[in-house]
Amino acid sequence: MARGATDVMRAAVVDRYGPPEVVRVAEVARPRVRRGEVLVRVAAAAVSAADARIRAARFPPGFALPARLAFGVTRPRRRVLGGTFAGFVETAGAGVGHLAPGDAVCGMTGSRLGTHAEYVAVRADRVARVPAGVGADDAAGVLFGGTAALHFLRDRAPVAPGASVLVNGASGAVGTNAVQLAVHFGATVTAVTSAPNAGLVERLGASHVIDHTVSDVTATDARFDVVLDCVGNLTIRTGRRLLADHGVLVLAAAGLGETIRARGDVVAGSAPERVADYELLLGLVATGTLAVVHDHASGLDGIVDAHRRVDSGRKRGNVIVRP
Repeated sequence: MARGATDVMRAAVVDRYGPPEVVRVAEVARPRVRRGEVLVRVAAAAVSAADARIRAARFPPGFALPARLAFGVTRPRRRVLGGTFAGFVETAGAGVGHLAPGDAVCGMTGSRLGTHAEYVAVRADRVARVPAGVGADDAAGVLFGGTAALHFLRDRAPVAPGASVLVNGASGAVGTNAVQLAVHFGATVTAVTSAPNAGLVERLGASHVIDHTVSDVTATDARFDVVLDCVGNLTIRTGRRLLADHGVLVLAAAGLGETIRARGDVVAGSAPERVADYELLLGLVATGTLAVVHDHASGLDGIVDAHRRVDSGRKRGNVIVRP
């Protein structure tokens, strides 16, 4: 029997690991809403570095085996990628009393993924309301990089007023949020990026810019209270050279070896997905304190180009799809 129109949806599907061209748009079954969940009609979703890593099975050094076990050994276990979303509640499942159809919400889906689609089902206690005046692109875009930057700069290497912070990879999704949050916390920021992005990071609040195409950041004489590496090209050894006394090195894109060895003045790992953090970030966006940087936005049919842009390593802020 053919499926009814309400039983299917369009989604970006990945059936095998590979380059951006392995992603295709197809009709798949619409998620069923279970007790405690809401079905969200997705207005915007980020295509992040995490999505690109999963699609290509290109994981940080040492993480290949555990990542394959988590995401699929020979092909992706979750065919629809995407970990952040913003949209509108379509249906509220049994037991959900605080959300109703039409409510604007956003959130993250963790290992369930699934946001590169017209609809996603998510636990109601894992979504946040989107404040008035915050668009879907901004709500979806702030979550991936914003939660990581907030976790590292507030929770793991707390930035105090007057601190000096180096953000390596300052023009990406994590970096653009990190620059602004560090300034918000009262720090003076040095941003490492390429010359074409210097104006961007200065507008976001960076006081100093190092062009990584002409200068080796590890050769600078400056020392910093916090060094945040968003790229993965600093090691514990090279990063520690940049620290002031009692400084902290944060390796946000570390391999397994560096993660295991991280202790004392070195921090690594992943950021949690917490609704309270979403709400804080959304509040900063609503008041104009935090600007969400977008590189590229398209409909679902532009998903291959979106992955290509992420793979280029030159994206500024977020790449967004609008299913």
